[in-house]
Amino acid sequence: MFRKVLRKPQVVLGLIIICIVLFAAIAAPLIAPHNPETVNISGKYVAPCAEYPLGTDQLGRCEFSRLLYGARYSIGITLPTLFILALTGLVLGTLSACKGGIFDKIMTILCDIFIAFPALVAAIAIIGLLGNGLQNIAFAIVISMWAWFTRMVRSYSVLEMGKDYITAARIAGCGTAKIVVHHLFPNIMPQYLVYLSTGVASTILMVSSFAFLGLGLPDGISEWGAMLNEARTGLYSHPEFLIYPGLCILIATAGFNLFGEAMRDVIDPEDAS
Repeated sequence: MFRKVLRKPQVVLGLIIICIVLFAAIAAPLIAPHNPETVNISGKYVAPCAEYPLGTDQLGRCEFSRLLYGARYSIGITLPTLFILALTGLVLGTLSACKGGIFDKIMTILCDIFIAFPALVAAIAIIGLLGNGLQNIAFAIVISMWAWFTRMVRSYSVLEMGKDYITAARIAGCGTAKIVVHHLFPNIMPQYLVYLSTGVASTILMVSSFAFLGLGLPDGISEWGAMLNEARTGLYSHPEFLIYPGLCILIATAGFNLFGEAMRDVIDPEDAS
């Protein structure tokens, strides 16, 4: 299986991009030549040089340092949020498929209600209500997207529940909890992990969208979406400051999408065709 995965160029390329983004996020304090928040008005729009590899922005801040720390904010918000989403979807989706009856109907109705609202619009409304803050961003994303993850897990679980090994487990006297932990989880996790890898890209885009709109994060924070927003003032004179964070968002999301799509082709080639 591992060799089969590594033979896919998309997987290798996606993994390389993911590793680069994670390395930049983790090692930013060691790599960044300057404090990303330090303002130096007298040194604004300095051209790229040895001291400032990508120059300085409209407030004299090191653009290269801000891009590195931008990865910390994007990944630092995305991964914990996605972990909560994954756990919520896994528990609610499998229980809904296993228990059935009233519980399954209630979960299906709730999922339909939440899915009816665009996730980004719902999250923006929640942040507008709760105010700025990293925890509010995470909470807004979880509330707006939990139904998508729950519905996906329920779909996987319903397919597995119709198979003979689940029937055999019930005949053997296994309870719902044992069936979920020992039978459903191991069999749906490969497909679910693929879904999560593409979910990382969606969450990065959502976090950047909030920052671009000035929601959730404090002013002046070195996050890619916020940097795009600030760079609009120099759109015609210094368009490169729009290009840098835009490329970072594009490359990061492309890496997770490439990896997820290629893994789906490996795990379920019939579905990919």
